[in-house]
Amino acid sequence: MPVNSHTVKKGMVKRMSVKPTVLKLGGSVITDKEKPLTPNLEAIERLADEIARANVSSLIVVHGGGSFGHHVAKQYNLTEGYGDPAQVTGFSETHRAMTKLNSLVMEALISHNINAVVVQPSSCVVTKAGRIQSMERKPLKRMLDMGLVPVLYGDAVLDSEKGFAILSGDQLVSSLAINFGASRIIMGGDVDGLYTKEPKANKSARLVKRVTLEELKAQKHDIEGSKATDVTGGMLGKIRELVPAIEHNIQALLVNAAKPLRVYKALRGKEVTGTIIEKG
Repeated sequence: MPVNSHTVKKGMVKRMSVKPTVLKLGGSVITDKEKPLTPNLEAIERLADEIARANVSSLIVVHGGGSFGHHVAKQYNLTEGYGDPAQVTGFSETHRAMTKLNSLVMEALISHNINAVVVQPSSCVVTKAGRIQSMERKPLKRMLDMGLVPVLYGDAVLDSEKGFAILSGDQLVSSLAINFGASRIIMGGDVDGLYTKEPKANKSARLVKRVTLEELKAQKHDIEGSKATDVTGGMLGKIRELVPAIEHNIQALLVNAAKPLRVYKALRGKEVTGTIIEKG
């Protein structure tokens, strides 16, 4: 049967009724954060396979910078904004580093027959004092309506107050989830979820399987930042960025993307080791 405009529009209407899932692939998983500009190709390939197998009907993917963006951004002190002409070079090099990592992610996704399309944050987002001020959403919405998978990433972006800023993938995740009415957020990091203590340093750390925002404030879970170079705040920064989305009744699930099938199970809605954070 030939595809005509009426057929396409009917398919688009159907997809528009499906709330998207926002999936974050942590930089700590897809790169070696201790080694500058070092991708974890095995993890990238495995995650692309898991995403393809899960076959989610409406999906937005965001990935972190890991040892690519964070390393260069720290070298040029970009988190402080524009203060030295040499930082313009740093802005360019940070963006270039992220496009290199993104190209590896895109190659893996497309090779697994995922209709992924790159959306560069530096071209569609402007921040103010490091917080998203405006985002061009029409192309993204159109992509989702057509069944495409937008892929964004943490990036160096222009800032109306500081000249430029580092936009974390975590802030992007929360903003995208709110703006596109996501059904859920899945955060794939390098730990099983949220713990009562820093799990890599304390054997007595206990995984918190489900928690509300109010309980987080009251129980004071240990959500210290990452020891590796991370200019966007580690676990504490991730939780803080998720708060606005969770306050919009969007459930967040933290899972260990470094372990096989965790992301697949999360995408499929199956029982999986992790932490669910909800409004309550």
